[in-house]
Amino acid sequence: MLTLNNVTAGYNGTDVIKNISLKVGTNESLSIIGPNGCGKTTLLRVIANILPFKGDIEIDGRPVSKMKHKEASRKIAMLSQISRIYFAYSVYDTVMMGRYLHIKDKMFGLPSEDDKANVMRCLEAVDLVPEADRLITTLSGGQLQRVFLARTLAQEPEIILLDEPTNHLDLKYQLELVEHLKKWTADSKRTIIGVMHDINLAMKLSENVMVMKDGGIKALGKADEVISDALMEEVYEIDVGQYMRESFKRWEKVS
Repeated sequence: MLTLNNVTAGYNGTDVIKNISLKVGTNESLSIIGPNGCGKTTLLRVIANILPFKGDIEIDGRPVSKMKHKEASRKIAMLSQISRIYFAYSVYDTVMMGRYLHIKDKMFGLPSEDDKANVMRCLEAVDLVPEADRLITTLSGGQLQRVFLARTLAQEPEIILLDEPTNHLDLKYQLELVEHLKKWTADSKRTIIGVMHDINLAMKLSENVMVMKDGGIKALGKADEVISDALMEEVYEIDVGQYMRESFKRWEKVS
């Protein structure tokens, strides 16, 4: 169980998120939506203990702020949007980096057979086994995003934080990624919190949706109860109902 109580955080003395309180249970996925600048990514960075905050964040009753780096890394992994800075490792070696915390001798130890099997399962999950030996510098943006997702899954955290994970993916892989994440959550005692740009994709990933605006929670609950044309138009200040209908047609074609 992930619990936030009155969490406030920001940059350079300016609060970006304000008094956020929520609970996300095990085997649950939560999608966070809202306009640019409303604090979605800041909230993920706070949960990951990357950004200082006021308030309380606990995992199973233990404060995140009191966890050592190694313990926190076993609990939480964050997949951010693709960075332009990365090294020319192979796909396989990049995913193996996710096993670092599980290798007994971190400095000189070799991956175990279990580590190797885990990496191959993660590569299979994102349909990249044929690319295992390729350098990641030769991949497309979509392939690279799938590599970094596989690395995150290989870490085997209890909570995965996803910051617009479908960026650079075409519709086919967006749907496949969402279905894999849903299965991964259902089959294990894990939690997913994902910031999503596409409202329909957010509803496909999660039963529960949180809508943010101006650094706070505008609505939180079951997706089919929370999402409405009126609320979306208030939050996004556009005719989101029309947007969602057009977007849903795209998903129907791919599905």
